[in-house]
Amino acid sequence: MEVVIRKYQNSDLPSMIRIWNLVVDDANAFPQMEKLNEEDAKIYFDFQTFTGVAIGEDQVLGLYILHPNNVGRCGHIANASYAVCESYRGYHIGEKLVRHSMKMGREFGFSLLQFNAVVSTNDGAIHLYERMGFHRVGVIPNGYLLSNGNYENIIIYYIEL
Repeated sequence: MEVVIRKYQNSDLPSMIRIWNLVVDDANAFPQMEKLNEEDAKIYFDFQTFTGVAIGEDQVLGLYILHPNNVGRCGHIANASYAVCESYRGYHIGEKLVRHSMKMGREFGFSLLQFNAVVSTNDGAIHLYERMGFHRVGVIPNGYLLSNGNYENIIIYYIEL
């Protein structure tokens, strides 16, 4: 399957919102607890340094957001979040999104990409990041609130761009 990654367009929003909100509902990756509606999603995605979508088979298969991880003296470090349509997981869409975000990060002048909170139960993300050469900084015990009220460890990763 051919997959093209490009900047999101307003016509992509309904699919993006559906994919994003499913990840929020899964409560195993994103820190957000509130779902996005169309108005909030447009503001949120436009606010990012870059919001990309993976397009294949004439539909949105996944998306990512890229933005500074911090400000000022730490503003050269990017942060990103990724979401892949449930029925297309396992097709390397996530890897394509990560690679594209790294390329865009360099284009926007970032020199590092850091993930602050990879949930330790998110096996797919952990496997991908480690296979791609991300460095594991450490583990924060009980840093993520699961939907069942329990806490799970989070892992910090980074890679030089």
